[in-house]
Amino acid sequence: MPHTVTDTVQLFATCLVDSLFPGVGEAVVEVLMRAGVNVAIPQGQTCCGQPSFNAGFYGQARRMARYTISILSETMGPIVVPSGSCATMIRKGYLELFADDPIWLTRVHSVAERVYEFSEFLVDKLGVVDFGSSFTGRLTYHPSCHLLRQLGIDRQPMALLEAVAGAQVHRLEPDCCGFGGLFAVDQPEISTEMLRRKLTQIRDSETEVVVGCDVSCLMQIEGGLRYGCSTVRCAHLAQILAGQEAALR
Repeated sequence: MPHTVTDTVQLFATCLVDSLFPGVGEAVVEVLMRAGVNVAIPQGQTCCGQPSFNAGFYGQARRMARYTISILSETMGPIVVPSGSCATMIRKGYLELFADDPIWLTRVHSVAERVYEFSEFLVDKLGVVDFGSSFTGRLTYHPSCHLLRQLGIDRQPMALLEAVAGAQVHRLEPDCCGFGGLFAVDQPEISTEMLRRKLTQIRDSETEVVVGCDVSCLMQIEGGLRYGCSTVRCAHLAQILAGQEAALR
């Protein structure tokens, strides 16, 4: 694992990490620093606009996207996002929002080409999988929808988990957890049934910790686990790599 400090990366923390799970953000920074990079957090960053985009409020989504692009355009170097859904929004959703606006589309491309999801950056950009982490027990990886289907990222988180000393790693089937942002609000019955199926997979895996790359999915799963009085807990990939207590926080 490299120990020399390289160029600075920009951390786009995401709303849920910033507001609800700051421990995940701290773990992300720690892992990136272990990998030999400086970490900067662009000031003024806020929501990428995905909730508005998913709900069909494209005017509002464009305003939020313009703001985010303006903030990130003032930075240099790779932009690391600890969320497959937010990384997808910037890399793909913004292209759709500004498809008919050549001026903003050019700005979107200049930022989007610098954006990496967290595990993607570690494995594909830095070439690092072993962080000297250890975990005694069974870890079960949940492949979140945007990360897998939109960005095609699957082997990277698995490679990082398989390098964790002592861990027995299991991968869940790539079925949606039922969160889907506003989907869980608009379609609660369907969302609940999808979560029930995911919880059955988790129970059958006989795991101790469910690991994912999106805190939104993990929040949904953890809620279901706690409601069912399960002892299984959720953790973001960065928390496992950083050797933190395996609990979403």
